[in-house]
Amino acid sequence: MSLKAPTTLFASIRTGAISLGLFAVITAAAISLTYVAGSDSIAANKAAAKAHALAAVMPSNFYDQSLLSAPQKLLNYHILNLEEDAVGYAAVKSGRTQAMVLPVVAKDGYSGDISLLVGIDRQGVIQGVRTIEHKETPGLGDKVERKKSSWIDSFIGRSLGNTTLEDWAVTKDGGVFDGFTGATITPRAVVSAVHQGLLYHQQHYNVLYAVAQEN
Repeated sequence: MSLKAPTTLFASIRTGAISLGLFAVITAAAISLTYVAGSDSIAANKAAAKAHALAAVMPSNFYDQSLLSAPQKLLNYHILNLEEDAVGYAAVKSGRTQAMVLPVVAKDGYSGDISLLVGIDRQGVIQGVRTIEHKETPGLGDKVERKKSSWIDSFIGRSLGNTTLEDWAVTKDGGVFDGFTGATITPRAVVSAVHQGLLYHQQHYNVLYAVAQEN
């Protein structure tokens, strides 16, 4: 056998190995770029969804900067049934905090937790409420969603000053908030949670607005 054959074979193997190595590097780089781009896209979508939810409970005349730009760590978060890293959002206009958006969780929903956002101005008046997560029964308890029913808007304009403690209940319990036909547990849980949000806002008023203003 001539010496040329092994040399040619070695060169072929080396070329194949280099090509394979380059292919692996390019593939890994492409996967990494795709992952980064995908992660950025997911993060951007989550931020957009959160901004949309915050704007739904806080009229635009209360702020002139993004609500997402003014997060505030909440003290005594357990009162609102939240986790330790829970934050609220300040509505800031002309450098002054005009209102707060507080997350609240109703632990006593028919099918589990009901997560809410409650927008409250400095006077303690509700500007909006939205359900952001729940597992309630479709066609019954899911009427807490704004896209399914306007019921959630019945909280707008309510405060501790114009709605008595007894009134913070569904009509079946002697309150002023309508229930749902065949589903009393869900609205009862939401009414209670929104009321708790107002109480929290009142009890932590000085801290909420002092910290928000400082930030």
